[in-house]
Amino acid sequence: MPPLFPQHNHEVSGCLLRAAGYLQKRSRGARLTDERIGDNRMNPFRWIASWLRNTLALRRLTQQDLRLRVSNLTRQTVLATSMEVANTDSKRRKGLLGRDGLSAGGGMWICPCEAVHTFWMRFSIDLVYLDRKYQIRKIKSEVRPWRLSGCLSAHSVIELPPGTIRATQTQPGDTLEFAAASLGD
Repeated sequence: MPPLFPQHNHEVSGCLLRAAGYLQKRSRGARLTDERIGDNRMNPFRWIASWLRNTLALRRLTQQDLRLRVSNLTRQTVLATSMEVANTDSKRRKGLLGRDGLSAGGGMWICPCEAVHTFWMRFSIDLVYLDRKYQIRKIKSEVRPWRLSGCLSAHSVIELPPGTIRATQTQPGDTLEFAAASLGD
């Protein structure tokens, strides 16, 4: 399966917009359009219709649960087979609160995010801090409840079940790849 985010697209800001656009083009058959007429000028009506269609398509996609498969390209291991994406303010605020644990192969990608807390959580988690090019900047294993952790050079954070970092031998400097999770995961 091709990577979820093409490497040449790293200068575009916003993990969600890249994920939404790419998944929409690849998986759902819907399309983000930029309809142009003749000499690259758009009819205002077509521009408004195109903008409205794209906005509604992104909203519909962001309301659905995005599931990703996360692989460590450097170590040739899989960190998660069914990772959730915290891509809205409410999902980022709630995170993993209210859960009793993470299943094996599960996790949550919080983007954008530089720091997390484990206040009111009931279980430990592994944390992987990533930059915009999906290189690991920092890792924290088995962060217990009622702790704070951050990395100011990070752009996003992956929360994983405890022991995942040790089992996959993930290290700072490794590069991760995100792909759409298969339906069977």
